[in-house]
Amino acid sequence: MAIAFNREGFIASLQQSVHLVDDAASHGQALAHRIDRIYFVSCGAPNRIMLGLQYWLERYSPSLEVRRYFPAEFMDIDPPRLDERTLVVLASKSGTTQETIAAARFLQGKPCLTVGVTQTADLPLAQAVQHCFLLGRTDEAYFGCFMALQALIGGILASREDWPLLGKLTRSLKALPQVLAEAAINNDRRAMEEARLYKDDRLMYFLASGPMFTTAYVFGVCVVMESQWLHCLPVEAAEFFHGPFEAIDASTPLLLFVGEDPSRGQMERVVSFCQRYTERVMVYDAKDFPMEGIAPEIRALVAPYVVGIAAERIAAHLAVWHQQPLTTRRYMWKTEY
Repeated sequence: MAIAFNREGFIASLQQSVHLVDDAASHGQALAHRIDRIYFVSCGAPNRIMLGLQYWLERYSPSLEVRRYFPAEFMDIDPPRLDERTLVVLASKSGTTQETIAAARFLQGKPCLTVGVTQTADLPLAQAVQHCFLLGRTDEAYFGCFMALQALIGGILASREDWPLLGKLTRSLKALPQVLAEAAINNDRRAMEEARLYKDDRLMYFLASGPMFTTAYVFGVCVVMESQWLHCLPVEAAEFFHGPFEAIDASTPLLLFVGEDPSRGQMERVVSFCQRYTERVMVYDAKDFPMEGIAPEIRALVAPYVVGIAAERIAAHLAVWHQQPLTTRRYMWKTEY
């Protein structure tokens, strides 16, 4: 079972995403004064990418209403403010996610604006939205989706709120594939040892705060839970001391993600507590990653992805110990559900 990280292949797989950055930022600038609200609508990992985007919009924009939905809930609610000044953003790595396609088609009878992200123009999502960013055929659509959508949001903020960091953002996003590759390669030895130490555990807690919760959720649910069938509980730092911390004892394995955003203090409190009550703690701190090519002001925005890809090497090595490749599924794409 091959687990070596393919640096050149990874970077090549994101080249079309790199080329999209400027177009996405320009599209955001063009939309900025045509909208009063943004609704993010997606399942799984794309929904959690949108969690981070929502965080930064809420921090930087005093004038935009921002909400995030799972597609099935979105259609059930049928928000009454889906007017011509509403932008709905949808994303699907495969372009065929049933609920996301249904939501996109549901919107075709509404006056709102729609933007999508997927891989190629022939996919159902691309055909159901008004404007679609196409990542090309890639196994790294998760990162490509983030790059396109973060550029879009950066363009909106720059034009609407005079956010001064758009140039630094676009340059940093173009450098991101190489930064991600270096993070994965440089963390491989550590991840190999952590996989050895935790290979027999069937339950793990993943904790993070703010936009870094994207990483805790995606790595815990969309990687380890989905492919290794472990019981993973992602918990937000802001909620940890309101119940979940009572389940922690000396035997509990914990993976803690610490970002550089305004919520960092929440996670520092969590780290301090966890290190007092168990030795089974893995701490991944964004400040430990050099991120060469990323502007200092942009580090907090990309940190969840840099830290996340480093930690994902744990899963790559767990897959070897478990003799269960990361492509393994029990129900997904195999049964009716």
